[in-house]
Amino acid sequence: MGEERTTAMGRFDIHDETAVVIGGSGVLGRAMAYALGEAGARVAVIGRSAEAAQQVAARITSAGGVGRSYACDAQDRPLLEATAREIAETLGPVTILVNAAGGNSPEATTTPERSFFALDPVALRSVVDGNLLTSLIGCQVFGEGMTRIGRGSIINIASMSGLRPLTRVPAYSAAKAGVINFTQWLAAYLAQGYSPQIRVNAIAPGFFLTEQNRYLLTDRESGAPTPRAQTILAHTPMGRLGAPDDLIGTLLWLASPASAFVTGIVVPVDGGFSAFGSV
Repeated sequence: MGEERTTAMGRFDIHDETAVVIGGSGVLGRAMAYALGEAGARVAVIGRSAEAAQQVAARITSAGGVGRSYACDAQDRPLLEATAREIAETLGPVTILVNAAGGNSPEATTTPERSFFALDPVALRSVVDGNLLTSLIGCQVFGEGMTRIGRGSIINIASMSGLRPLTRVPAYSAAKAGVINFTQWLAAYLAQGYSPQIRVNAIAPGFFLTEQNRYLLTDRESGAPTPRAQTILAHTPMGRLGAPDDLIGTLLWLASPASAFVTGIVVPVDGGFSAFGSV
């Protein structure tokens, strides 16, 4: 891990590292899992669906990488701890963690027919837990392993809605804002209390079309952009929604020694949305 990384491109080397992608069977998670495998990391794909996680791991392996799948509810800490032990025994100590689980729910979203005051507390809690609590527990379980070896890179997946509260998604925005605050807190906690070589950062995707937000961005019948999507595009200087592969460059930078002096930051990958004042 030494001399070959002294060159400019060598600093991005993650060969022989072990990476975990929680939520690795989702639209964004699987793209990141594929990229980590292609870059030479051994990849543990964790998802609730055994079949979906296995498909991602199989594609990594068929492309010449090392992928393993693990069916696990990441909010179940004992089960996640058992999964972490299995990963360490099979693939080696985890040095890269990507917390990519999460999403929104229609029942936690306001509409002309459903006011904020009528949102179901169960749905609200599900969205907060699925985004914030999942990241917290993932960092507890795999971050503790990093403290034992004295190095690692944790990458939480936040959202543009955590930086700029958006209409209609109060629980999701609050949860992602919590992910951002927690990312900064944990970065300082681990660097000061354990090792400055354990880094914690976040990626804040802008507007990417996923299964969780499709109902907000496309018409159910025609597939055409909704008025909300049209507004988003009008406020995005690059004029398009993000594609999963748009996250890969930032992911590999944060996962690798190329960002060795970077911790506690949030990187927007948003086509310029956060920089545009609309005038």
